[in-house]
Amino acid sequence: MKKTKFKQLLMPMMLPIHFKLYAQILKKEGYNPIILDTPSPTMIQEGLKYVHNDTCYPAIVVIGQMIEAIKKENYIPEETAVIITQTGGGCRASNYLHLLRKALVRAGLEKVTVLSLNLSGLEKEYSIKLSIKFIRMALAASIYGDLIMHLANQIKPYEKNKGQTNKLIDELICKLGDDITNHHGYRKNKVKKQCQMIVSSFSKIPYVKEKLIKVGIVGEIFVKYSNVGNNNLEEFLLSEHCEVRVPGLMGFIDHCITQKFDQIKLYGGKWYVSFIAKLFYKYVQSYEKYANLAIKNYQQFDLIMPFDEIRKIANKVCGLGIIMGEGWLLYSEMYALCQEGFENIICTQPFGCLPNHIVGKGMIKRIKELWPNANIVAIDYDPSATKVNQENRIKLMLSIAKK
Repeated sequence: MKKTKFKQLLMPMMLPIHFKLYAQILKKEGYNPIILDTPSPTMIQEGLKYVHNDTCYPAIVVIGQMIEAIKKENYIPEETAVIITQTGGGCRASNYLHLLRKALVRAGLEKVTVLSLNLSGLEKEYSIKLSIKFIRMALAASIYGDLIMHLANQIKPYEKNKGQTNKLIDELICKLGDDITNHHGYRKNKVKKQCQMIVSSFSKIPYVKEKLIKVGIVGEIFVKYSNVGNNNLEEFLLSEHCEVRVPGLMGFIDHCITQKFDQIKLYGGKWYVSFIAKLFYKYVQSYEKYANLAIKNYQQFDLIMPFDEIRKIANKVCGLGIIMGEGWLLYSEMYALCQEGFENIICTQPFGCLPNHIVGKGMIKRIKELWPNANIVAIDYDPSATKVNQENRIKLMLSIAKK
């Protein structure tokens, strides 16, 4: 792409704030990213043409969205690349890249280049090269994205002037993206200052606090965050007069890092991999702390629960040895939300996602044993699942919350 062979890099939308910042970083690195953030009523059917309906729902959504975008926009296959993440391990997401390539061939788009974004050493020939600078910029963007999402969810339901929070989010994305890519906004001293700026900006939004139902969202990473994947779940909850809390992306990143040395401790492995993972985790934590340091100066905002506390919860609930899919992070986030006052929880999961059914739906009884007031509903997302049915089940959960 840097040699002008490719004209565009298509990427699916998962986290609106984070991905807009990542797109600016990719542009700085020489790519031309195009985020596919406009849902289409036909993209699921497009996905089902080329992906088996028993495959994980996020794969059907993302692959259908990409193929439909290439066809509709008449992108030249030889000049187009698409990117998709791979998790590694015992998860169907490890196979998304191969499913995407197979689907493109069946759609007559075999000349489209497929790139992998992973931290597992997969697809080395066809992957984005992660330089140290790139990682530092992406880390800063992830911390900014989490902080903005955390504060916005606390203000949006109560804002006096509707739309003011969304307007501020757009302004911050432009400002922070420019700072990261052009003014070394990924360095520690800059991250500290920008976190203070973000919190200060949100504190100036006028709001009226009222008693609303507090709802937490957990689950498989795509359907938890993506408006396309969860049928605009957050907007639906806002329309039902709820305050929503969604755990940040850094929790998942920290989970992926700590899993390396936890796994080696429990199941064996190379000591130097554990050593490197611990060093990297310490480095990431040295950045993450600036978000809470900024929030502490403003009593109207809740702090972000530190990841070390979430790890301690894992041992209280079941243990750190469960590593498939979201693993122990999922039930730890549910219990953490209960501690923060968000006892009403929606667990989003693709239908048939075995790891998430085990650590999500399968752990509800255990969570309720530890936290009797927990009001948890597991919602399946699948091409055959109707939005009306999903919303009706959520409304039932909300009616219990009101009582």
